[in-house]
Amino acid sequence: MKYLDWLLMSKEKSMVPELRFPEFEKEVPWVQKKLGDKDVSYLVTEKTNRKSLDLNNYISTENMLPGYAGICAASKLPSTKKVTEFIEGDLLISNIRPYLKKVWRSNMIGGASNDILVFRSGSKVSSDFLEFLLKNDRFIKYVMQSAKGVKMPRGDKDSIQEYKVLIPSKSEQQKIADCLSSLDALIAAHRDKLDALRAHKKGLMQNLFPQEGETVPRYRFAGFEGAWEEKKLGEMTTKVGSGKTPKGGDKNYVSSGRPFVRSQNIGWGILLLEDIAFINEETHSTFLSSEIELNDVLLNITGASIGRSVIANEKIVKGNVNQHVCIIRTKNALNPVFLNQYLISQYGQRQIDSFQAGGNRQGLNFSQIRSLVIPTPPTKKEQQKIADCLASFDEVIVAQEDRIAQLQEHKRGLMQGLFPKTNG
Repeated sequence: MKYLDWLLMSKEKSMVPELRFPEFEKEVPWVQKKLGDKDVSYLVTEKTNRKSLDLNNYISTENMLPGYAGICAASKLPSTKKVTEFIEGDLLISNIRPYLKKVWRSNMIGGASNDILVFRSGSKVSSDFLEFLLKNDRFIKYVMQSAKGVKMPRGDKDSIQEYKVLIPSKSEQQKIADCLSSLDALIAAHRDKLDALRAHKKGLMQNLFPQEGETVPRYRFAGFEGAWEEKKLGEMTTKVGSGKTPKGGDKNYVSSGRPFVRSQNIGWGILLLEDIAFINEETHSTFLSSEIELNDVLLNITGASIGRSVIANEKIVKGNVNQHVCIIRTKNALNPVFLNQYLISQYGQRQIDSFQAGGNRQGLNFSQIRSLVIPTPPTKKEQQKIADCLASFDEVIVAQEDRIAQLQEHKRGLMQGLFPKTNG
């Protein structure tokens, strides 16, 4: 075989996906185009008046959800008189911090802020297919390569329109879009179930702890009676303190060793260990005052995640925390799981909020943490019963989150196979 023939054949193979529906296997290779080609898509420039908008159909970067998760209602309308108009089927992309993956396909008519790019499909590309070309990690990676700015990177419009895409026939486009849409629907159903579980737990917590001004909870397990007592957390702890970051920051992190827990590892009652850092034994030996023990309560005390707390398990025991995480070590009279559940309840969060000037949640100091008022049942057995009940709910929630993560990973793998790898 001549080299030129081999080269043409190799290029042709690269113009089709690894996974292809049987009815399209004999069709011609996909056609390479640019995102900004008019028959593929184009940036919408038409404007609409602010007076025609409300909080439900105005879209800005603030009310677009990360991870391709859609939108929520806006908190305010634009200050400018006119904004970009969008219609049903348009693709909206937040052009501020593109790595957050804020991409949404419109299901209505509305207006978008100037930080939103609005793409409309052209004659050769269906809106259904365009959605998955743009709600795609390959596209986000490409946008970030030409983004300008460090703290608030912004995508380059001209570069984005140069993004190379491979386009099949309209019928194959629809088949791919239908396949991925059905998977999205399944993921959405599981997210709805997760939301329902979280809402149910929240309602349960409201009734398992005494409400404001009351001395007993509305729900109580059989066999327990007597008024609860309010005590300051400092009276029931042996340690309240945080750690520090090694000099040089992440340059001193290693691939394995002592776990080093940071604020991003603390969820709402759940440890988030996907990006856990590690420090070596030498660094650990200088941080002994912040060494984690089993069943310590770890509370975020600064930043946007302030107020989140978890229980230390075997995976992080003998590790350390940084200055943004506080170790709370309880005396025998206070069940740490019970304490953790109270801290993340609306009652615990209300107290934490009260320490923040103007509700900005800037940070907690150790004195404030010790002054938190914790309602406790008359017996430790009742604490344990409540802790077990709520912890079992957390296990169900974590299992549901894992199901969603598995489906999302399956979708990522499927998209890699359903789209040729040469685009971008």
